[in-house]
This record gives sequence, structure tokens and C-alpha cells, in this order.
Amino acid sequence: MDTQTASPGGLRAITRDAVRTHLSELAIDLFTEHGFDNVTVEQIAAAAGISARSVHRYFPAKEDLVVGDPTAYGSVVRDAFLARSTDESVLSSLRAAFTVLLDHGGQDIRGKAALCVMTSVPALRARNHEKHLLWASLLTPVVAARLRGSDAELRAQVLVQTALACFDVALTAWVVPGEQRTPAELLGVAFAALPSHGPTPP
Repeated sequence: MDTQTASPGGLRAITRDAVRTHLSELAIDLFTEHGFDNVTVEQIAAAAGISARSVHRYFPAKEDLVVGDPTAYGSVVRDAFLARSTDESVLSSLRAAFTVLLDHGGQDIRGKAALCVMTSVPALRARNHEKHLLWASLLTPVVAARLRGSDAELRAQVLVQTALACFDVALTAWVVPGEQRTPAELLGVAFAALPSHGPTPP
């Protein structure tokens, strides 16, 4: 079967993703060299050879060039969690789901540069917090559905926020100069540091 026929707009989507990746990488290079606040969307557009309006079609806000699409990444984590066995503890499933996100995102040297920019700019840290709130809204219902007993929603919120904290700590540790471990390895260390209170309710 012809893949273009099976997936209408497939090539268009690939092109869109390629342009988004190119613009994001170009912007991160400029932010790293000159500072986030010292680079305008117009300068990014000029470097890419397109109009500022075109940049905004792909990234509504300058911060999005660094943070990316929070909904898409949140959906990756949620779907990865749903794919896990319900016999597994919730925290183990969350750890595995965030590991899938790290693999999906390809956390390489450029990802490290983006994180360095993000952690150094208050506006980006705020946008990153908004991203985590969105992820929590996607994850909490599916985690709560796996839990039994009273206060399932509250316990789900605690577990999801714990997993998000582990994810943040792992990525923050990854950008420390000299750190040789991968984000996935550091995520494992972060989850392993959680105190044990017995098995997570299935």
C-alpha cells in the first residue's frame, strides 16, 4: 500500500516537523551564543531566511522554540503509561513512561543546550512549569483509573507530581558539567531514591 495514500498529508507533516526542528535548533544556537533575551523572533527568522510571521506559524511564542510542543510530549508519556501492564506498580509504570519520552525526544548534546537555556531564563522556567501542569492533567486521570480505594484522585496527583519531580531532577543533573550518565540512567537514580512505603496500589 502506498504510504502517501494511507496517510493523507504524511509528507506535509514530515516537512512541518523538519521545519520546526530546524527553527528550534537555529534558535537554541542563537540563544546559547547571545542570550535568550537578546535574540528576537525577527533575528531568528532572518537567520532562517523566512519571515517572522512564518516563525510564529510554527511557534506562537518565542519560548516555544525551546520548550517545544507540551501536548505532544505529554501524550507520549500518557500513552506509554497506558501501554504498561496493570500488574506493575504505578511508579514503575511512570518511570518507564518517562523513559519512553526521553528516548522519543533524543536527549543529545543539542537537547542539553536547550536545557541550559531553559534553566537560565525565568520566562522559560515558567513555561516549563506550565508544561508540567499540562502533563499532570493528562496523566492524573489514567493513574487514578488504575488505583483502587478511597482518595484515588489525590493519590494519583501525588504519584504524578513525584514522577515529574524525578524527571526534572534527572534532567537538571544531566546538564551539570562532567556528568557522563544518560538522562534515562539519572531518571532511574532519581526514582530509586524515593522512600519505600510498600508496593504502590495496583
